[in-house]
Amino acid sequence: MTDTALQDAARLADAVRSGDRRALARAITLIESTRADHRETAEALLAALLPYTGNSVRLGISGVPGVGKSTFIEAFGLHVIGLGHKVAVLAVDPSSQRTGGSILGDKTRMVDLSREANAFIRPSPAGTTLGGVARRTREAMLICEAAGFDVIVVETVGVGQSETAVADMVDLFMLLLLPAGGDELQGIKKGIVELADLVVVNKADGDLAATARHTVADYRHALALLRHGDWRVPVLSCSAFRKIGIDTVWQTIGEHKALTEANGARATRRAEQARAWLWSEIRETLIDRFRSHPAVRADLARLEAEVTAGTTIPAAAAHTLLGRFLAQSDRA
Repeated sequence: MTDTALQDAARLADAVRSGDRRALARAITLIESTRADHRETAEALLAALLPYTGNSVRLGISGVPGVGKSTFIEAFGLHVIGLGHKVAVLAVDPSSQRTGGSILGDKTRMVDLSREANAFIRPSPAGTTLGGVARRTREAMLICEAAGFDVIVVETVGVGQSETAVADMVDLFMLLLLPAGGDELQGIKKGIVELADLVVVNKADGDLAATARHTVADYRHALALLRHGDWRVPVLSCSAFRKIGIDTVWQTIGEHKALTEANGARATRRAEQARAWLWSEIRETLIDRFRSHPAVRADLARLEAEVTAGTTIPAAAAHTLLGRFLAQSDRA
């Protein structure tokens, strides 16, 4: 690592720890960059900040489109700030698979929260990363912790077959649901429900209040036997719009934190997450290097076209490309 990278990282780390908001934003932009020189500085920055991380409550929030995630996060954030905490929201926007573009509109959906001095909202594009989170969300969490934010909220892009990776980076995974009758799971994959440490039925007000009560009762019955260690998964209701029930949600998060710290589950979970992060980074880096490898690039488009046309079996094409990648790597 060059002296310049170390010096740049040290200056930026000092600015982040001093509470400089622009430095915090620059630091996250740096870690999201794919440029080789930026990655070098980013790794030095993270190494400098690592001793000052780990002291926050890390929350993941997911839910079906229309459940009111942003409205809930704003009401929740304002409540927690009112209790003396500092809240960072890492909101991951869906990216177009065709253009790579994303809306990045969370600040426009959390206007009141974005005005708070003790709040930081950072929208990031999900890109092609599965799991409903951006590739560098974990690093962004560490930087926010080093900057003094003690409640970190990761808002995922929604609920889908592969959008469960947030559970591998937070202390508590919260699933927001709509009041609903009929289809008990509302199109949500069973596996995502089983990952949840806390289930909250939002929009429990007005004409939907009675329906919300029934939904809570149904989920409490369905999840009666679901336990994560010593923790029995609660099912709560709230109205983020009317700011009703938010205090109970925060109290329950505190109970989960106290229990998991006392029995060691929090430390164990974070250790397992660090291991998962290691292997995720290995996979992502290998794929990046594979795609950029000259021997692979030479035939990738042709083999993709043959697979698409049905003239080549995908496994055979994969073995051909991997063979060329590995052969070149071995010679290097």
